[in-house]
Amino acid sequence: MVKKVLSYCYIYLILLFLYLPVFYLIVYSFTTSETLGVWTGFSFELYHDLFTNTETMTALGNTLILAAISAAVSTLVGTLGAIGLFYSKKGFRTLVENINQIPVVNAEIVIAMSLTVMFVFMGQHFFGGSSIFSFWTLLVGHCCLGIPFVYLNVKPKLTQMDPALYEAALDLGASPTKALHRVILPQIVPGIFSGLLLSFTLSLDDFIVTAFTRGPGLLSGQSQIETLSTLVQTKIKKGALPPELRALTTIIFLVVLLVVVFYSIKVNRDAKKIKRGDAGQHARRRAAFAAREDR
Repeated sequence: MVKKVLSYCYIYLILLFLYLPVFYLIVYSFTTSETLGVWTGFSFELYHDLFTNTETMTALGNTLILAAISAAVSTLVGTLGAIGLFYSKKGFRTLVENINQIPVVNAEIVIAMSLTVMFVFMGQHFFGGSSIFSFWTLLVGHCCLGIPFVYLNVKPKLTQMDPALYEAALDLGASPTKALHRVILPQIVPGIFSGLLLSFTLSLDDFIVTAFTRGPGLLSGQSQIETLSTLVQTKIKKGALPPELRALTTIIFLVVLLVVVFYSIKVNRDAKKIKRGDAGQHARRRAAFAAREDR
């Protein structure tokens, strides 16, 4: 009993240290004080300043657009790659899986510098010496971060699936495309969705790869693309962070919290439906067996 109480206290203490700074920011997003810890009265003025700040809104738009596109591309490539490797020969699958682990365990600064060297080399030798840094180079960098994690999320769902289902669908007359859509994809949707969320999150808060691979484009026009991470770094160089960023932090935290809560509720409901379906099927089997015994 004592060990159980101590374990719960330990967990709650860790959660307190993790989330106390976030709650601290949330509380002080409702006051106009320039300094954290000084309460000057309840107000929504920081939220008004946030949505009227062109620089911050541009950075937020760039961040969301980049995260959405890179997450979509990473999910598509990672999912198709996972399905293809699942039905490949063991030696080739092992080789590619080991290569896939490199971006996961490698330092992000190494990935960023490698991409920078590659883009500079391509610009000098294939584009007449001009710089090719733009939204597309930034997108490639973020996809390099997201694709390995999508693969790692989809692979376990494929492993849990019966590998003979695809061949059975083909034997029953389904085309490869229809078998993919009707048999494989429905069973790995949770892994695909998890990979999508993870790649979106990785892109959302990335700084190192963004700083090395960005160029002009998106909502920034002819200027360098500014995301939230690079905007915060720029502001820190000049001095204290603008107070309206506290409001932005609050909004991001609440949106992420709502997504996680709704997704958890959906997963639990689906699990209960499957459990009730299995229980009903078992009850019908028992009733049929009893009926046969009576005869």
